[in-house]
Amino acid sequence: MENIEKSATERAKELLGQMTLKEKTGQLCQRLYGFRCYEVKKGPGEDAEILISDEFKAEVEACGGLGTLYGLYRADPWSDRNYENGLSGKLAVKAYNQMQKYVLEHARLRIPMMQSSECPHGHQALDGYLLPVNLSSGATFQPSLVKEAAAVCGRQLKGMGADLALVSALDVLRDPRWGRSEECFGEDPYLAGCFAKAVVEGIQSTGIGVVAKHFCAQGETTGGVNASAARIGEQELHEIHLPAAQKCCEAGVKGIMAAYNEIDGVYCHANSHLLNDILRQEFGFDGIVMADGTAIDRLDAITEDNRLSGALALSSGVDVGLWDNGFSKLCDALEAGMVSMEDIDRAVLRVLKLKFELGLFDKPYIGPDGERTADFPEEGYFEAYSYEDYPQSKNLALEGVVLLKNEGNILPLQDKALKIAVAGQNADHIYRQIGDYSPPLRKGEGATLWQGLLKEGEERCLRLWQGEGPLETEAKEIADWSDLVILVTGGSSSRFEGAVFDNNGAAIKSGIMQMDCGEGVDCAGLHLPKQDVELFNALKKLGKKVITVVIAGRPYAIPEISENTEALLYAFYPGPRGGEAIGELIYGKKSPSGRLPVSLPRSAAQLPVYYNHPKSYSAMTYCDEKDGPLYSFGEGMGYSTFRFSEIETEVTPEGITLTLMAENTGKWEDAAVLQCYRSVRVSRRVPRVRELKAFQKVWLQGGEKKKITVPIGREFFSLYSGDGKWKEEKGKYDLLLMDSGKLIWKGELECI
Repeated sequence: MENIEKSATERAKELLGQMTLKEKTGQLCQRLYGFRCYEVKKGPGEDAEILISDEFKAEVEACGGLGTLYGLYRADPWSDRNYENGLSGKLAVKAYNQMQKYVLEHARLRIPMMQSSECPHGHQALDGYLLPVNLSSGATFQPSLVKEAAAVCGRQLKGMGADLALVSALDVLRDPRWGRSEECFGEDPYLAGCFAKAVVEGIQSTGIGVVAKHFCAQGETTGGVNASAARIGEQELHEIHLPAAQKCCEAGVKGIMAAYNEIDGVYCHANSHLLNDILRQEFGFDGIVMADGTAIDRLDAITEDNRLSGALALSSGVDVGLWDNGFSKLCDALEAGMVSMEDIDRAVLRVLKLKFELGLFDKPYIGPDGERTADFPEEGYFEAYSYEDYPQSKNLALEGVVLLKNEGNILPLQDKALKIAVAGQNADHIYRQIGDYSPPLRKGEGATLWQGLLKEGEERCLRLWQGEGPLETEAKEIADWSDLVILVTGGSSSRFEGAVFDNNGAAIKSGIMQMDCGEGVDCAGLHLPKQDVELFNALKKLGKKVITVVIAGRPYAIPEISENTEALLYAFYPGPRGGEAIGELIYGKKSPSGRLPVSLPRSAAQLPVYYNHPKSYSAMTYCDEKDGPLYSFGEGMGYSTFRFSEIETEVTPEGITLTLMAENTGKWEDAAVLQCYRSVRVSRRVPRVRELKAFQKVWLQGGEKKKITVPIGREFFSLYSGDGKWKEEKGKYDLLLMDSGKLIWKGELECI
């Protein structure tokens, strides 16, 4: 009892003093692919036997225990785990308890292992609760929805024995050719920071830790290529790529994962300035820094010695490895004088402290009620998190779809007698709407857009075209039968259609792969599937009205479709209930309220097209292309109209208060998404044309009028002054109030 009353740090220091070098370095290793550490014997039923692999046992012996086990529950084509051979239901928790027991019984000091699990947009496990991808969540402009949904994921993770959720939260999307675009909340640092903080708060409210990834500037890329150099200076780093990490640190995030890329010639995993000076000293982070998969071994490119790679990463601020060999050689590195015992002890202390904070030493097992317990349980536990009982995933999808065009108010569809043809590759394919890092779904789980339309519309007036005949014949049949066409196009991050994988799980190009988005799938162009575009053009030549729905993981260049379609809905992978959500929006059960979290280019050759470029140049101006993006950050509309009046601002020592009267002048319940931007008048350094500094989403009934207050932080007047410093600058600033890409009001503010 006396020991339990001591702080986590005190207990960790006492334990550290009892450990051998082998036990210390073992706590820093996370080499195992957890999904390879077991075998399910006697079939997939919950009473099946779990056999622990020799590889797992050998690692426990080599490490004098086990620091962290990655991906025990991971299920996808890379892990080759599914409902036939993977861990589902009570069997999952049974396996966790059994492996934790083995570690405790074979560790001299009975140090429990942590379990880390992928949760980039929900838990990547069998029966895992999945969310829309981050770009879709960012499009909601409603962080509170993400916080609530993330808490559902956290409760499921905790009940399954996961201790650390690996969550995509830090990347800012600056080049949509990047295959991992879907993992970003958007192109704006303020928006990304608000959502990153929300997801950390949501998951960690359940008692498990978040490892936020990736740190830092991975979304910058060179040419949109994954893990390529971020060719940026300190100002771009501080203004664009660091704010999300700072917000996570303010939320008390337990872990940060370093990024693969290098910045100005220094790999993030070997960047002491980034991991120590900025992250720990400036942001006050006191958790663990985890390596990305095999990233430490990639440092061999500059060290030519795997021992030195491990030593370099450790001394630079990395505490826990992932699938690498470098950290398993820290004992040899110490003997060779490449690393100090002080560096090793510092990292081990952080790991032990986190394990004490998570309560693993006192209650290492999951009990039959789903709570942690000190005693090994005879029974397993599992709570299914159904989308019916937990509608947070669908709610996110409903508010994340962006309506970009609605010519003649063709939407919502109110005449259910209309004969509607539904076509396109993404119309009835569940894996093409849930994104990368997704587990297999049970048969019948989820709802495609086709299924969503059937649920809301008149079944006899809907017909699905699968594209089995010649284009001309197909288009003629569709045109002759239908009054209008819903073309569902976009990309695919589905790993379930013939992908081949690298040793870190990234997809590798292959002749049979259908993915055009996802980790390892970077594109030189931003084209929609050729057959969908050809079908669209053929239908327009036949005079048909077309409503286009894009379901995708990145922005595509779609100027021709945008110009010629009657309506355009853009849905970044909206999750397992996304098709149902889009169906409700099309038939007017709810108004679309999403706003673009990232700009859509006219062509890939035009990149970059992000809205917040520096004032030093006139962005995206070419002699052979129209100026500017096709659609800019913040654009989107609903089914109603708004009027804004009585706009006032007040500057206080705490910040700025903006008040206004908003009136829904239409008949539909709809949302105003108020966006407050700063434009700097005078500055010593080159400022940006405008920067988002606050936003607020407000739902109003048709005809409703309401006074709204939007708080804006004092950092509105703070500018990056160089050398990692921010300084409040006296002078005049412009405040721009916008929605749907339109200026509502512009006012001058003075910092005195």
